[in-house]
Order: sequence, then structure tokens, then C-alpha cells
Amino acid sequence: MKDTNKLFYLFLFVLALAINFAGLNVKFFTDDQGLYASIAKNLIYKKDFFQLYSYNLDWLDKPHFPFWIIMLSFKIFGINTWAYRLPALIFFVISLIYTWLFSRKYYGWEIATMAVLILMTAQHVLLSNADVRAEPYLMALITGSIYHITSLEQRCTFADMFLAALLTAFAIMTKGLFVITAIYGSLIGDLIFQNKFKELFKVRWLLLLLLTFIFTLPEFYALYIQFDLHPEKTVFGQHHVSGIKWFLWDSQFGRFVNNGPISRKASGSIFFYLHTLLWAFAPWCLLFYYAVFKNVKDIWHHKKLKEYYSLSGGMLLFLLFSLSRFQLPFYTNAVFPLFAIITAPFCYNRLTSFGNQFRLIAQWVFIILLPVAIILFNFFLKPLHYFLFAVDCVFLGVLFFLITSKIKEPYIKVFFLNCAAALFVGFYLNTVFYNEITPYKGEIAAAQYTNQKPFDNFHIYSLKAGNNIFQFYCKRPVDIIPLEQFNKFKPDGISFFYANRQSVDYLTQTHANFRIVRSFINYPQENILPAFINKATRYKVLDSVYIIAKPL
Repeated sequence: MKDTNKLFYLFLFVLALAINFAGLNVKFFTDDQGLYASIAKNLIYKKDFFQLYSYNLDWLDKPHFPFWIIMLSFKIFGINTWAYRLPALIFFVISLIYTWLFSRKYYGWEIATMAVLILMTAQHVLLSNADVRAEPYLMALITGSIYHITSLEQRCTFADMFLAALLTAFAIMTKGLFVITAIYGSLIGDLIFQNKFKELFKVRWLLLLLLTFIFTLPEFYALYIQFDLHPEKTVFGQHHVSGIKWFLWDSQFGRFVNNGPISRKASGSIFFYLHTLLWAFAPWCLLFYYAVFKNVKDIWHHKKLKEYYSLSGGMLLFLLFSLSRFQLPFYTNAVFPLFAIITAPFCYNRLTSFGNQFRLIAQWVFIILLPVAIILFNFFLKPLHYFLFAVDCVFLGVLFFLITSKIKEPYIKVFFLNCAAALFVGFYLNTVFYNEITPYKGEIAAAQYTNQKPFDNFHIYSLKAGNNIFQFYCKRPVDIIPLEQFNKFKPDGISFFYANRQSVDYLTQTHANFRIVRSFINYPQENILPAFINKATRYKVLDSVYIIAKPL
């Protein structure tokens, strides 16, 4: 490889890393971040490592591992926005390391570097590293587990056995049992396609399962002491709820068929993730589709692939997500490292004449489309300051010039240009867009208002469980009073309540006795509507949230 190419790979890696970290301290815009951060904060408030609470009520939905990691970060760095995101970004870096190790093992140094850059520049990865949920953790844990399992297949060592089991257990304690579809599915697929199915019955795999179970015991213990030991607790409106049964069955199959206590109104489509990837895995989605098609075609014609882990694990979990009726765009991020590994060889290897043309077109579409989209986006957004947008544009222009003038190989040149276009978007989102829209999240302003000294001796309540951004940014425990019980509730002393527009309308219609202490401008949705992006029409989709008081 030429020294110039190496320098560009290194520079793009450092630039992509910086841009992925650029949203570290951006205020929360989505409720899930507020919920996860609040639950981890409550672990510290209650000095309880095992039991999860939201609004001082028992909480049963996700497993414990991310909350334990976030709690540790809060303990070290304090309870704040960036301390919530930091552990997820560390796990994101771990996912890059394992993506590189896995790809280098089977495809060589340059393809491995391409796979890492593909992962770092995928649009939903750039979004999710600012809008942090469980996916950055899963990216590292799933890819790391698979990497150590590949080593176990070749040579059984204690280190690989220990790490494969530990990372798999952590993945299960992050999202549930379904993650093993990708981890063990990658192994089973590789052994089947290589006609080594009998090797599945080796003792090492039984040992791996046993160790994984042992490392997962903290999750079972936590669920047991919070729920199974207390059948009198009310969870999902009923008693005798087993946390262990929920973890092993209800949370998984309830979501799969979308009929559990936590469900979505819209039923899933089998094609949902196919079209979601067009933007979520942009600018690499078209190449990814082509790579999958070619790999499946080669398998059909009995042509040997260099490895089958990434295709087996990635596509099995993708199929499972597609068949599920509970679908959210960020779910597939967990297997984006595998998708990057599948795609990278088709960015580097010599292809057929059609393949080479498709590779160029599939990337030039996004090289042109992404910058144009952001320029139009910025035109309607009309941010308060244009300096960072100007920096972004100048940097993109300089980068395009250097790549086109210094890189000779057409397929490397177009790859670098594609990375640059994707990073142009990422930089804009993390430095301009998020900072422009978060002031319209009234929950943050309301929480900051109640954090003032005059409120120190008063109790704070929320009237709905979904106000989790308020719950997190409020620097004290927040209780919840169901909206329907507000009229009957008799506070012990002066109390204040956070309420959104719908709650205040309900209280007004039911002739509740309350007064508005302060109102705050608010954008009530998480989905970014075109009317909100357009500064001229933004006022049409805004409402207010309130701090209210109830007379004694």
C-alpha cells in the first residue's frame, strides 16, 4: 500500500473518531436517553446496585448491564450528559477494534481499515453516538464475542474461551437472549457452510455455554431479588410477575410478536429494515446489498468464501428483526460491524465490469446527495450561527481536493470521497443541528428552572412516565403522580409538578385546582418534522410544557 493512502486512512480514522465524539455533551432530545440515564442515576440515589427504578417505581424492561456501566461512569465523573454517553462511546471504540481484528484476520490490513471506516461513517452510527441507547454496547459485545469464537474454533485457549463467554453474557445482559442469534448463528453458519457441522458437538462449545450462563448469573440474581422474591409488587398492572420469566421469555417473544405489555401501535413489515438501511447504513447501503447478493450467489454455486461468520450472524439477526412485529430503526446498528465486514471487500477487490461500474455509481450517488442534502437542510434550518457550517463546507472542499489530487486508484479515491461526504453530514449534525434543536426541548428548561435554590426544599413530581428528560436533568429524585389521580392527591407540603400541554388541557377540562408557575416552549415530538426544520414554519409545531403547583 502506498504511504499516501496510509496517511489518508489514518487521517480519516482520526477525523471520524473526533466527529463521532463531537456530540458527547449535546443535551438529550429523545426520551430513551433520559430514561436510561435516570435509571442509572437512581441506582446512585438509592445506593442499590441490583434494583432498577424510574420515578421511584420498580422498572422492568431492559436488562441491567448498560445501567451498571453508566452508574460507574456517574460515580467517577458525576451525573451529567457526557458521563452518560462516554461509556457507550468507549464500547463503540471497542467495536472498531474488534471489527479491525476480525477483518484483518480474514481479509488483510487494507480491507480491515475500510471496514472500520465504513462502520464509523454509517449515518445511523453517527446519529446513535449522540442519541445513545444500548446499540453501541451491543456493537462491541456481539462483534467481540464472534471474534473470540472464531479463534476458539481454530484453537481452544483460556483467554478466548473466557472473553467469548464474558462478552456474550454482557450482550445478553444488555438486550436479552435474542442477541445469541447473531453470536451463535455466526458459528453455526460457518460450520455448516464449511461442512464441519460435527464440530458443534465438541466439548469446548458446551464449556462456552456453561461459562456464559455463569457470567449471566448477576442478571438472574438482580431480577430475582427485585421481582420474584416480591410477588406482591404491581408490574404491568398485575401481581406475581416473575422478572426471570420476563427476561427469558416475555421481553423477547412479547416484542417479537408485538403483543407484550410493551408494544408498538404499528405492526411491523418484513421490508421495514430493507428500506431503513437505505438511510441508516448510508452511504454504504447499496454496496452492502450488492455484497450480500454476490456472497449468497457464490454460496449457491459452491464457491468458497473467506469466512461465513459475518454473513451468517449479520443476516440471521437481520432476518429476525425483519420478521419481528416490534421494529425500530436503531435495532440493526447492533450488527453494523458485521455489515461493514461484508461490504468492505467489495470496496477494495477487483470486481466484474458491471460490479466496478455499480461500485462507482453506488458511491457517487451519496457523494453528491449527502452534501447537497445538508446544504438544503441548513438553508431551511437557518441556525443562529453559521461559523461551524462554514468550517464544515471548507473542510469538505479541502478534503475533496486533496483526495482527488493525491489518490490515483479510482476505487480508493471514490471510497475516500464517500467517507468525506458522510463525515460532512456527521459533523453538521453533532455541531450544528443538535445544538440548534435542543433548546426547543422544554423538559430541559423546566428541569433547570426547578434546580434553582428556591425549590430545594420542595418535592417535584411528574404527571406522566414519559417525561424522562425532565427526570434526568432535575437534580433530585422525581416522583410520579398519575394524571388521573391529581385531583385526589394531597401533597405533604408545597409541591411542584411537571406537565405537558396534554396534561394541562386534561386538568383544565376536569376542573382541577392548580396554577401555572412557569411555561416553557417545547417541541413535543422525537421525529424531526419538515415543519420543525424550516425556521419559517417551526412555530406551527411547537407547544408548551409547564411547572404547575397545587394549592394546599
